[in-house]
Amino acid sequence: MITIVDYGLGNIHAFVDIYRRLGVPVRTASSVAALAEPGRLILPGVGAFDSAMERLNTSGMRDTLERLVLEDGIPVLGVCVGMQMMAGTSTEGRLPGLNWIPGRVERFAVAGDVGVPAVPHMGWNDVSPRVGGGLFGGIEAPRFYFLHSYYYCTQSEETILSTTDYGHRFTSAVRSRNVFGTQFHPEKSHHWGVQLLKNFAEV
Repeated sequence: MITIVDYGLGNIHAFVDIYRRLGVPVRTASSVAALAEPGRLILPGVGAFDSAMERLNTSGMRDTLERLVLEDGIPVLGVCVGMQMMAGTSTEGRLPGLNWIPGRVERFAVAGDVGVPAVPHMGWNDVSPRVGGGLFGGIEAPRFYFLHSYYYCTQSEETILSTTDYGHRFTSAVRSRNVFGTQFHPEKSHHWGVQLLKNFAEV
């Protein structure tokens, strides 16, 4: 069972449609009761860091999510801002993050200087996995869709699953034990994204 956390942000229906096409049981959860026996969790996200954290904090689901992920070891995949929320802090806002994978979220350099690309980073880009298998198993020449102005700086190199080049190398996917995150949007990334979401259902 894939349980998508519905706290008011993210491309929830896109995830649901993909998993239904794959024949994988999927549901959404907007309450603590709906989080019972989640199987695997997806934490989507779009927009600003503080807004996302405020919505999650006021949803009533945060404490239960913390228990499921940190105590029960339920696999979770954060996507875009959902991944950034897993950091401890963000320069985009003032609220603390979940700190599930210690690190900070920083803004890309302002465009205009030589060699500095436009912000936001929007569109398709190559992704370079650091390890085989796992989320990237069976994906050849991975290429995913991005839409963001901030990126994740992890405290530990060991948590970096993949990197991407946009003016400089940045972390585009992370993992620490049962906690996964992608800066890109697999739900918008055609067959590459479908395979990654299928892989997550099987990790």
